[in-house]
Amino acid sequence: MKLISWNVNGIRACVKKGFLEFIEREDPDVFCLQEVKARREQVELGLDLQYRDFWNSAQKPGYSGVATYSKTEPMEVTYGMGIEEHDQEGRVVTTEFSDFYLVNVYTPNSKNELLRLPYRENEWDPAFRNFLKALETKKPVIFCGDLNVAHEEIDIARPKANERNAGFTIEERQGFDKLITEDGFIDTFREFEKGPDHYTWWSFRAGARGKNIGWRIDYFGISAALRPRLKRAWIMADVIGSDHCPIGIELKD
Repeated sequence: MKLISWNVNGIRACVKKGFLEFIEREDPDVFCLQEVKARREQVELGLDLQYRDFWNSAQKPGYSGVATYSKTEPMEVTYGMGIEEHDQEGRVVTTEFSDFYLVNVYTPNSKNELLRLPYRENEWDPAFRNFLKALETKKPVIFCGDLNVAHEEIDIARPKANERNAGFTIEERQGFDKLITEDGFIDTFREFEKGPDHYTWWSFRAGARGKNIGWRIDYFGISAALRPRLKRAWIMADVIGSDHCPIGIELKD
């Protein structure tokens, strides 16, 4: 089973940059999109015969939003975390399959001057952890998407210069770390690649992508129970169309 996740930074713009060709080439069983910046009725991808699609769009037009596309009809689909204060921005959609839950997430950015860091640290991150743990009491969980944090220094090209910047504060890093060290989820990419210089997001400024001055802030995390089925995990840094690149995992049957 092949799963792909991609923050497309506007699906309508990404379509003009080769998105459909990418999907046709990769032919994933499931793909999860973040920051679609649209409602379902505003987008026609022409994938209806191949995929079932499930969108959670933000109330604010042209902002945030996630969408999951699956070749297999899920057993159940839920939108948001069931907490009104967190569910206005279209950030979570969960699809249940026979042997796992798949949670597609676009974590809030802490913003310039860290305006949303208190919300992120004290409200969103704990709520999301609790949401995943509640699902895991029923069956294993896969979560994927833009988590808006570079976990370790190895996950960012210039760690010292970004210590108090959104996405690399100690608070955000500790929040993500709890998913790994306390909750037991596995960062799939690091199961196969321990080295530096692997990123999933690059600023549009100063030719950062060409110089590979990036951040790894997009993840596939899995419950430990799924580790025996994890065949590979990878980053597709050469795929353009967004300021993020796609990532993927493959599970054995």
